[in-house]
Amino acid sequence: MRSALCTLRGGGVLALAALLVVQLSGCAMPAREKPGALRSDVLARLGPPTASFPLSSGERLLYSELPAGFAAYTLDFDAAGRLVRNEQVLTQSRFESIPVDLWTAVNVQRTFGAPLRVERVARFDGDIWTYRFRQNSDPRLAHVHLDREGVVRRVMFTDELPNFDNTRD
Repeated sequence: MRSALCTLRGGGVLALAALLVVQLSGCAMPAREKPGALRSDVLARLGPPTASFPLSSGERLLYSELPAGFAAYTLDFDAAGRLVRNEQVLTQSRFESIPVDLWTAVNVQRTFGAPLRVERVARFDGDIWTYRFRQNSDPRLAHVHLDREGVVRRVMFTDELPNFDNTRD
């Protein structure tokens, strides 16, 4: 039995390829949402968010690409449901701006979303929330140290080593 692609001749394959490019270029992405957009329109384009959080003046929708990706977008809406801010938050500068000893796990999750993983180590009495991000084109990890009360005590950075676990026999 011949596939549908095999039955296309000449310009048919090109037309199919052109249609595919047009459809892919029209994909909804949080980065494309502009200030002033209505919350209902954003939800119709992007679908349900990874998480949502109430803000004093409206609502934050968070769209995260974790665990496989390197970006998370916070879309902040005012009380009227208009987009006022769109930010890709998984960046080194954003992690560096965390106010150590002042922020709690709630602040971290409302800003960055759920972590890639939660770990514990012997030299720290608490959880370490790890997030993936890119610095330029380099894959990196941000490690947010939360003490037993859930207060941020330290933020550290490491390079993400590709296929590190796969190199062992």
